[in-house]
Amino acid sequence: MLSRKDLSNALRILSIDAIQKAQSGHPGAPMGMADIAEVLWRDFLKYNPDNPNWSNRDRFILSNGHASMLLYSLLHLSGYNLSIEDLKNFRQCYSKTPGHPELYCTPGVELTTGPLGQGLASGIGMAIAEKLFAQFFNRKNFNIVDHYTWVFVGDGCLMEGISHEACSLAGTLGLSKLIVFYDKNGISIDGEVINWFTDNTKERFLSYNWHVIEINGHDSEEIEKAIQISKNNTLKPSLIICNTVIGFGSPNKSGQSSSHGAPLGDEEIFLTRKQLKWEHPPFFIPENIYSAWNHSEKGRSDELLWNSLFSEYTLKYPDLSQEYQRRLKGKLSPRLRSTLDKFLLELNATKKNISTREASRNFLEYFGNLLPELIGGSADLAPSNLTMWSGSKSIKDNFKGNYIHYGVREFGMTAIANGIYHHGGFIPYTATFLVFVDYARNAVRMSALMKTRHIFIYTHDSIGLGEDGPTHQPVEQVATLRYIPNLSVWRPCDSIETSVAWFYGINRKTGPTALILSRQNILQFSRTENQIVNVFKGGYIFKEYGRKIFLIIIATGSEIPLAISVAKKLYKTYHYGIRVVSMVSTDCFDLQDIEYRESVLPKKIIKRVSIEAGISDYWYKYIGINGVNIGINTFGESGPGINLFEIFGFTVDKIITRIKESFFN
Repeated sequence: MLSRKDLSNALRILSIDAIQKAQSGHPGAPMGMADIAEVLWRDFLKYNPDNPNWSNRDRFILSNGHASMLLYSLLHLSGYNLSIEDLKNFRQCYSKTPGHPELYCTPGVELTTGPLGQGLASGIGMAIAEKLFAQFFNRKNFNIVDHYTWVFVGDGCLMEGISHEACSLAGTLGLSKLIVFYDKNGISIDGEVINWFTDNTKERFLSYNWHVIEINGHDSEEIEKAIQISKNNTLKPSLIICNTVIGFGSPNKSGQSSSHGAPLGDEEIFLTRKQLKWEHPPFFIPENIYSAWNHSEKGRSDELLWNSLFSEYTLKYPDLSQEYQRRLKGKLSPRLRSTLDKFLLELNATKKNISTREASRNFLEYFGNLLPELIGGSADLAPSNLTMWSGSKSIKDNFKGNYIHYGVREFGMTAIANGIYHHGGFIPYTATFLVFVDYARNAVRMSALMKTRHIFIYTHDSIGLGEDGPTHQPVEQVATLRYIPNLSVWRPCDSIETSVAWFYGINRKTGPTALILSRQNILQFSRTENQIVNVFKGGYIFKEYGRKIFLIIIATGSEIPLAISVAKKLYKTYHYGIRVVSMVSTDCFDLQDIEYRESVLPKKIIKRVSIEAGISDYWYKYIGINGVNIGINTFGESGPGINLFEIFGFTVDKIITRIKESFFN
């Protein structure tokens, strides 16, 4: 008769065999967490291997993603479309079993967890999304949204600062359907963590308002009891501290850092098989173990029961059912485009000068009621980022709102919102000052890597913010964001461009969108119908003076009015044809066909100028090595914004002098 150890040993052996074949990987954590995984996946986790995207499945996140072979072994044994050949291809190019779990690559993987701690934070986002979705859609006797979020973490996840940010907020929000397993094995790459990690983790999480249990992570009865107790707690998230031995089963490497990040080796694997009484060759699993692990029948049964409930729900609440399905499919209201066209016409007739951060809020005010899937938030800067509109309601009290006060937690906020999106049913937008994107940088990167439909609002975009000085003036940030693959960056110059950027972001399904917005007021401009169409193309002809174009000026954001003033004076003085191009989004412009790009930036016109109040090197791709680059290649200064623009050369006369020196002498 099979024992639980036989079933968990199947996870251990598959993991070490795949890692040995790849000659690369981390066997220690899969071996140490196998007993926890066996109890959770066989007795508690709700999932259907035949339909990995069943909307009411439990979410499982491996935050210590280096233990990926544990997850792949679980997916294979429980019946997902992940074959033994896929396990043999662990860490090979284009395989379904990459070194760390990656979204869209492996069936059953919920998130690209990446660097330690982010899976935990994004898992918290999934738990927030579940609670929000349940409050919106559930009705008496119809709990159609009813699932848990389970997260595996290691010592490294809890050392990372993001764990403090995210777990603190999770406790405040009382996410009782979030259950986290801490693999407390006391070992990291450098050795025994007691030498650098002496936190009282239990007291730490109790102070966050979590429910905490400490158990032997190799005792199945203790694991089962701890999970049941945690599920019965309806007020707080739970942390189950599992005392484990890294590399469990290895005679010479268990409990050692040598089992953390390198294959055990053929000799040690032979000894481990002997220690675990596993008599089968590599990658061979007996049929009785496959049968005991396979979850397809149970998963199909659970989903059929839910489908039956949802059918009754649809009959009783047809509108809610339709809305539930629309949001999970990520479809937007068909009224949005016609409403946008009307809104842009109104803006085109408006002359009031406002900041683009205010233009962003105006968009939310106008469209918020048409976008119930929008879930906003700011890192303690809502009054400055202008991210709250009249329909914004905090989720803190009853989870019936649409706004999260994240506190001063830029990194945690961004990763949490990534998880909210990948739960399904929401489009998150998050906000902070542009200079603070450095705090969130890796979660921004992960958002782009996962192609997350996430809108970043970054205000106070230049030296124009003024007196706060160089520590707060983000001269380099826009350039660095533009280099992140899949991230679309928009720096609009007025309300029309801001609204188009917003619309682009909420429609985009291939990655996040960053809106780079000003603190200071900017001139508002009217446009032709054709120009408005071309705003959607990222770059377009904004103004032209004269017939035969001699010089092209490319600018963005708050520097557009300056570019126009320069062009006017140049034309009046020298009578050369001048074109001003608004390059509101370089990545969007680069996606256009060559004919359109040539129509805006003809190759034959080599005299080009870029104007942007930030690091200038990025612009050489558009102006060439002989172009005139008006930018800032030092840190800023403290003083009124209007004075700083003059100090750094952003005046009509100083720019014309630069142009004359390059092109008119």
